[in-house]
Amino acid sequence: KMASRGLQSLALLALVCACSSVPVVPSGSKVSEGRGGAPAGAKIPVVLWHGMGDTCCLPISMGWVKKKIEELIPGVYVNSLMIGDNVVEDQYNGYLLPIAKQLDLACQLVKSDPKLQGGFHAVGFSQGGLFLRALVQTCPAAKVVNLVSIGGPQQGIFGIPKCTNGNNTLCQTMRELLELGAYLPIVQGRLVQAQYWHDPTAHAKYISDNVFLPMINAESSGRNVTYATRLESLKTFVMVKFLNDTVVVPRDSEWFGFYGAGGKDILPLEDLPMYKEDWIGLKALDTSGRLVRLASPGDHLAMPPGYFEKNIIPYLAQAA
Repeated sequence: KMASRGLQSLALLALVCACSSVPVVPSGSKVSEGRGGAPAGAKIPVVLWHGMGDTCCLPISMGWVKKKIEELIPGVYVNSLMIGDNVVEDQYNGYLLPIAKQLDLACQLVKSDPKLQGGFHAVGFSQGGLFLRALVQTCPAAKVVNLVSIGGPQQGIFGIPKCTNGNNTLCQTMRELLELGAYLPIVQGRLVQAQYWHDPTAHAKYISDNVFLPMINAESSGRNVTYATRLESLKTFVMVKFLNDTVVVPRDSEWFGFYGAGGKDILPLEDLPMYKEDWIGLKALDTSGRLVRLASPGDHLAMPPGYFEKNIIPYLAQAA
C-alpha cells in the first residue's frame, strides 16, 4: 500500500514538473557587493519569510504578523516576501520550487526593493528561518542587521513534518515522497523538504545526495570564508526553539543542535565540528554575544500571547 501511494506521489510530482512553465527567477543586473547600512537613527525595514504551507499575506498568519509589527513600530516598512507571482504560487513554491531557485528569487526581491537598500531586519518562520539564514550567506544584496529564526530547522529534519495547514494535497504528497526516499534524484531535485532532510544514519549519502543543506552548512567542504564573513556581519542572530515542537524533528535543530553519529544522541551546537571549526561563523557570533537562543513553550510556531511582542519586537525596533 505504501509503495502504491509512493508511486502515485511520484506520478503527481512528474506531472507537476512537466506542467510547470512559469518563470521563477527574474533576470536582473549584477548584484552590488558590500553590505552598507541605513542612516544613523533611521527605522530599519523588516523582511518576513513564511513557513511551509503558508503564504506571504494570509490574514491569520503572516498578514497578522506584518500588521502587528507595523502597529508596534509605527512608520516601519515591512516586506513579507511572496515567492511567486501570486499567493497560490507562493504556497506551491514552499513545497515544490527548489530552495536554490527560491533564494535566487528572494535575492532579486530584496535587491529590487529601494526601501531595503540601506539594510533590514529579517524574520523567518519555520523553513523561512532556514531560508533567510541561507539568503544572508549567498546573497550580497541581503544586508541583514538582526536575523530572527522562529522555529527554523537550521540543521534540517529527520522526521516527516506533520500537515498543519488546509492544503492537504500538497502536504500529503510531501510526506509520501519523503517516505519513498528523500535522496532519490527526482525527489531531491524538486521537493523542498527533501533538500533539508538530514539522515544521521546515512551520513555519506546525505553529504553526496542532498543538494542544499550540506552546502549551506559547509559540511561537504569545511569552513566557507564567504559564508562565515556574511553571517559574522550580522548584529544579532536570534534563534527561537519551541520546547514541545512536534513538527521539526529534532526540535534541537532550531538551535543548530542535531543527532550525533548514528542518530543515537542529540548534541548541542557547541559539540559539533561546524561550531568547533567555525565553518560558517556561528562560533564567532556566539563568543561575541551575538548568537541568541530563545525558548518558547508550546508546539511549532505556537507562541503564547505576548511572546512575540516581548521577545522579538525589541530586535526589530532597533534603529540604525
